[in-house]
Amino acid sequence: MATTIKRKAASFRLPNYLLERLKTEAMRQHRSVNNLVEYVLINSLFHEPNAETLAAMEECKSGVELEDFDPNELDKYIYAEDSEAVHSV
Repeated sequence: MATTIKRKAASFRLPNYLLERLKTEAMRQHRSVNNLVEYVLINSLFHEPNAETLAAMEECKSGVELEDFDPNELDKYIYAEDSEAVHSV
């Protein structure tokens, strides 16, 4: 059985560049601007990263244990059979 979500009209003032960007992105995603704004707000307000993601974000910020990456060797990373193969590149 389908449920109906009650919605209430709201009016916001946005800079022109932001509204144009929203229109462009909505068109790219085949969405209405309203649907895109609702989606972005829900994701930013209700979807918190899990503990593993937060730890990875902190690791990246700290720069600890980061490996050098050579984009010319991307295939070795993509096709590595296990995580040890990636570290032995």
